[in-house]
Amino acid sequence: MGNCIPVSPKVLQNETFVNLLDLLGNFTINEDYLVDYTASEPCHNAYCPFFQRAAPAFLATTCVAAALATGALLVALAKCPHAWPRHRALVAQLAAATGLFAALLPAVAAGIGQGWRLGAGACKVTQLLWHCSVFAQGLLVASGCCSRVWSRWEPRSQRLAACIWLGALLLAVPAALAGGTVAAPEASCIRRNVDVFSPVYLLHLASCLCVFLLLPAALLVATLVRAGRGGGWGSGVGASWLFFVLWVPYGMGLAVDFLLYAEVLQYTCSIFERFDYALGLCEALGVLHCCLGPAVLLATGLCHRKVGADSGF
Repeated sequence: MGNCIPVSPKVLQNETFVNLLDLLGNFTINEDYLVDYTASEPCHNAYCPFFQRAAPAFLATTCVAAALATGALLVALAKCPHAWPRHRALVAQLAAATGLFAALLPAVAAGIGQGWRLGAGACKVTQLLWHCSVFAQGLLVASGCCSRVWSRWEPRSQRLAACIWLGALLLAVPAALAGGTVAAPEASCIRRNVDVFSPVYLLHLASCLCVFLLLPAALLVATLVRAGRGGGWGSGVGASWLFFVLWVPYGMGLAVDFLLYAEVLQYTCSIFERFDYALGLCEALGVLHCCLGPAVLLATGLCHRKVGADSGF
């Protein structure tokens, strides 16, 4: 679901271009007036054809794997809830979030491969739910690292879950407003359909940077401080960090992408084309969380059950 744009803005507007009428009007040949026409060609986005070929198959495969992993996790959670004695409610919430994310993948894959035919409204709803599920998982993981309220599904944990999902929904609203559909060459649902300095996109960027970069950095500092005081990591904490490990590269990529489009960093056609691939791979790595996350949680719970540990996830 990458933001494929046929040409990169700014770079394609090469200032060395000379109007043909101006050349015809000057009958004298001057070596200083020669123009490098190869330098005036637009900077084409070579990533989009690759993305449109590879993304549908990747998303379809990931969706199947996510459905199997999430289904197995829910079955294990229903039959063996004591495998996650301290975080069973949190595991259920994470499974719901990954299930929501995976449920969107077929429509996204079809929209990339065959063109988006569901309309602009459905595109914005997809953007909203896509980011809501991701942000909810980040906030859930952070709450699981900092709180033990998730051991039971009681009023306290229910209020926390409601606040997290509501917060994730609010954080995802700018993503829905910034995204949209474009008609050329065929209808596509893209992430950014507004200017890079648009307030809604800046809010969306800030939300992504907070969840993907600032939140894991704060949790890492808190964990190191706790470990320095003898608090330890706690069993199963490593499984919760998988989400941030997979999404941190994409958060960094969004930051660099903004700096490139804002012309804070120097750029060329080659830099834009290579960075498109890098950003796409970072997002693909993040998408894998919907199948790897449930699989790791399932493996962690079954392992704890097998060894008879007192603590889970």
